[in-house]
Amino acid sequence: MIALILCHFALAACSAPLVRWLGRYAFVVLALPPAATTVWAATEWGGTEAGRAVTWSWEWIGTYDVSIALRLDALAELMVLLAAGVGMLVLLYCAYYFTDDSPQLASFAGNLLAFAGAMLALVLADDLISLYVFWELTTVFSYLLIGHTSRRKQNRRSALQALTVTTLGGLAMLVGFLILGEAAGTYRISAIVSEPPEPTLAVSVAVVLVLCGALSKSAIWPFSLWLPNAMAAPTPVSAYLHAAAMVKAGVYLVARLAPAFADVPVWRPIVLVLGGATMLLGGWRALRLNDLKLVLAYGTVSQLGFLTVLAGAGNRNAALAAVAMILGHALFKAALFLVTGIVDHAAGTRDLRRLSGLARTTPYVCVVAVLAAASMAAVPPLLGFAAKEAAFDALLHGDTADRWVLAVTVVGSVLTVAYTLRFVWGAFARKPGVPDTPTHRVGAGLLAPPAVLAVAGLVLGPGVGWTDRLFAAYADVFPAPAHPYHLALWHGFGTVLLLSAVTWAGGAVLFARRVTITRFSRRVAWPTADSVFGHLLLGLERVALQVTGFVQRGSLSGYLAITLLVMLSGQLAVLITDRPWEGAVAPRVWDVPLQGAVALLTCAAALSCLTVSRRMKAVVLAGLTGYGAALLFVVQGAPDLALTQFCVETVSMIVFVLVLRRLPVRFEESIGTWRRAMRIPVALAAAATVGVAVWAAGASRVAEPAGAAMVEEVAHHGLKDVVATILVDLRAWDTMGESAVLAAAAIGVTSLIYLHRRGEAPMQREELRGETAWSLSGRRLAGLPQGDDTAPERSWLAAGSTLAPEHRSVVFEVVARLLFHPILVLSLYLLFCAENMPGGGFVAGLVAGLALITRYLAGGRFELAEAAPLQPGLFTGLGLFVSTGVALGGLAEGTVLHAWTYHGHLPLFGDYHVSTSVLFDFGVYLLVLGVVLDIVRALGAKVDRQIERAAGALRAATDTGKGEPKR
Repeated sequence: MIALILCHFALAACSAPLVRWLGRYAFVVLALPPAATTVWAATEWGGTEAGRAVTWSWEWIGTYDVSIALRLDALAELMVLLAAGVGMLVLLYCAYYFTDDSPQLASFAGNLLAFAGAMLALVLADDLISLYVFWELTTVFSYLLIGHTSRRKQNRRSALQALTVTTLGGLAMLVGFLILGEAAGTYRISAIVSEPPEPTLAVSVAVVLVLCGALSKSAIWPFSLWLPNAMAAPTPVSAYLHAAAMVKAGVYLVARLAPAFADVPVWRPIVLVLGGATMLLGGWRALRLNDLKLVLAYGTVSQLGFLTVLAGAGNRNAALAAVAMILGHALFKAALFLVTGIVDHAAGTRDLRRLSGLARTTPYVCVVAVLAAASMAAVPPLLGFAAKEAAFDALLHGDTADRWVLAVTVVGSVLTVAYTLRFVWGAFARKPGVPDTPTHRVGAGLLAPPAVLAVAGLVLGPGVGWTDRLFAAYADVFPAPAHPYHLALWHGFGTVLLLSAVTWAGGAVLFARRVTITRFSRRVAWPTADSVFGHLLLGLERVALQVTGFVQRGSLSGYLAITLLVMLSGQLAVLITDRPWEGAVAPRVWDVPLQGAVALLTCAAALSCLTVSRRMKAVVLAGLTGYGAALLFVVQGAPDLALTQFCVETVSMIVFVLVLRRLPVRFEESIGTWRRAMRIPVALAAAATVGVAVWAAGASRVAEPAGAAMVEEVAHHGLKDVVATILVDLRAWDTMGESAVLAAAAIGVTSLIYLHRRGEAPMQREELRGETAWSLSGRRLAGLPQGDDTAPERSWLAAGSTLAPEHRSVVFEVVARLLFHPILVLSLYLLFCAENMPGGGFVAGLVAGLALITRYLAGGRFELAEAAPLQPGLFTGLGLFVSTGVALGGLAEGTVLHAWTYHGHLPLFGDYHVSTSVLFDFGVYLLVLGVVLDIVRALGAKVDRQIERAAGALRAATDTGKGEPKR
């Protein structure tokens, strides 16, 4: 199973070269993974219909009971056949639907196959977290597919709308999954279904949240607005995602969880009411539309409501009808969407008011469409008829609520027959007063996929009994009724057949009165959900603008005050309510008096920040508070933390100074006396509240501290530095996440500075035709020697010649030259000694960055370019690559980030060992170095270049060079 899923993604990644080599026929190659999956699922038919399940699992994070588990049972067997079988046919259809010069064909092909892989993994997932991951993958790929033609505003809007609705539902579903998993004690779906948790209030809330995700995915009202708009996507996307795959995911989830939670009080009212309402609203809307694709779209919304009702009804016979209808709907709706694409290709329009006479010019297409449409209208002997008969029978013999739902479904089925006739008539009939629509020849390759689907619906009508054992294997999970229903084409004359006849007659009457119905429908029509959604977004935007205008007034101190006051309110409310200090151990003022002295000086520096008006003073005082915290770490005996804090504060202060070159000397915000007086109590209150909260958290400990166990574990492996080992081994997942966040934040900030282009042109001395920024920024003082009178006799820097002689410092240049390489060596020492002494990849990267900063401060941007000729992104990307590679390398031992150590012997050096934790830390080292270099280039060298360009010190050719916006 996992191999088939990975094949989908692997081949999707190769779509670009395949399309480049084979053109549109690359879709034939891309259809191989779905074809192989279809064959595999077919071979497992016998086992799944006998009640056996094929399982596979891989323990991902064993400590938290998180695993990737796959399971093929009867329900999954059906969904795999649909996702893979229909996906294969749609990919083959694409080979003839598109042309070799279709725009962005490679990305479309890759996204479509990747979606098929995500959908396959979704229906096979037996773990709630895994299911959610693949659920959101289908959301992302559907967004890319709907917005494929991104040049059109409608496609972009529709893709964003689908992403917004389904993602919000998915997030709600994730919360529900977490609640269910904790309530059940496991996240394994099969275990939850077999032994569901007690229906407590928490479980009821979780069920509602999960249903929000399922209903939004399947476009059930009030979430149905995104599906019709998604018809802006190419027709193959509609045929696959919106008929056989993505929209079925919500119905599948309802069917999967119904055996466990159908008895929860909130389940049936939500599913039955919203499903029935969707069936009626979608069918009614389809009667007045003129675009064939939109007729099918609203018909799909209606049918999804019907499927949701059957899947969530909570009894055995309804579940049997649900899976039969899922199969029938996928076959006839995918075929009709593909036929619509053929009509659009052949006639150049989908407007049924302009189409006429296609039954004569495209007879084979008409036959395929009639077969599929007859199955949708539940006409015997097609599969749709057998499934509809099963649904009517299940609801007829249910409880009172089921009979009410039966009345709704009969009315909905009348609407289904009516819009089915409207589709066939609009696409193929000859209309009075409308000339025959000219068409071109339809190739066999384009017609074959919908023909296969339509014929399958025809064959499975009389042969529906072949599927009875498989579908019953799923339905029998529900309590057995007195008279279990069995799928068959003919069950004799009775009430159910009479209801079917009523739907055919009622639909025919509605179609015959289509003009009147259309006028009446448009007269009483409510505002469309799409317009409501648009007005909601517009209103939200206006409210956001009003709130932003009220709150965001350009005052940094105001923002901080609001943040601190909100934090104060929340913390004080919790502290006053819980009173955690009662019974807690009283805090010690200090362990040694030196701590008190350092803390007093740190507090004094912090309070002094409240009264300064110069930016540089504020930066220095803020830096002193950081250095004070580092001294506290030293006194407390935490050298790793102290070393890191010192390096971070040093780099931060240098970055602040570089930024201050472009800012006024004083704070421009005018602050009144009373506002200045309010700062001090707010700051003191915030500090006191945080201090009390930290003390209360430490004093409330009930478990044994983990420090002793970590020290023992580290010593067991022959190591001494507990902190470094925690970062790169015991808590390496945290380090990986923090590294990724650090890289993303740095790239985002520096990208805002670069504004137009992220790339930076090489810093060549030839581009300079005047003085550097360092010379320009300096004031010439009268009475002092100028030029070569003060210049060093020799150049100690690689780019010293770019500096104005009067602005060169021989002491600084010599110090920078002498210290650069020792600092780099020190950084490597800190990296490799971290197992037994203070150090680590993070602090080592900062130290290496300080070496480069020293070169920059001594010689400017050209000196930095000489010291670090490579792009910062190379270091950042390589660091992430190394860390991730080491993490994935642990899979060889069974789990991600599994550590191992290699011991060896060298003739001159003796015994040595290499640990994966050191390699992981090396990735962190490269990443931090890249981040520091990127920031220095952006805030230092980039700003220098801007100053020089503004002063006219750059040649004209470089003013619009690579990486610089044209002015």
